[in-house]
Amino acid sequence: MLFTDNPTILKIDLTVNNKLITKSVPTHLRLLDFLRNDLNLTGAKEVCAEGECGACTVIMDGNIVNSCLVLAVEAGGSEITTIEGIGKENGLSDLQKAFVDYHSVQCGYCIPGMILSGEQLIKDNPNATEKEIKQGISGNICRCTGYTKIIDAVSSLTSETQSRGDSH
Repeated sequence: MLFTDNPTILKIDLTVNNKLITKSVPTHLRLLDFLRNDLNLTGAKEVCAEGECGACTVIMDGNIVNSCLVLAVEAGGSEITTIEGIGKENGLSDLQKAFVDYHSVQCGYCIPGMILSGEQLIKDNPNATEKEIKQGISGNICRCTGYTKIIDAVSSLTSETQSRGDSH
C-alpha cells in the first residue's frame, strides 16, 4: 500500500455481500485492504500482491477479480461478493458443501478464491465441462491438493455431471 502525508479522500458507495456501504476512503487504498481492514471481511487474503495467486479473489459485478489489484475507489457503485457472502442463511452453499463432501480442502488458504471462482463459473455456465472448470479456477493457485478434488467438487454441481448421475 502506498502512503502519503496528505492522501486524497473520496466517498464511495458500494454493495458488499448484499449490504450497502458508504465510506470515505483514501484514493490509494486497495479493495483488499478496504475489505479486510475497514469491513473486517478477512476471507480474501494477501499472498502475492501481484494478482497471480487468487487468494484475494472476490466477485465484482459478476466478474472474478483480484482485490489486491483493484483500488477501493474503482469499486464505487459496484456489487462485491466475498467468501463471507456465499452460503445459505443457515449454512453452506451447495459448492461449499461439495468441497466438504469431496474432501477438497487441505490447508484452506486458497479455498475462498476457489469457491468464489467456482460459484461464478457455475452461475455463468451451469453446463461447464472439466476443461472449462479448469479454466475457471486457473487464477487460483493451490499448493496442497493437486486440484483434482477441487475440480471434482465443482464438477459435481454442473448440469453435465448431474445429468450423467456421477457422484463420488
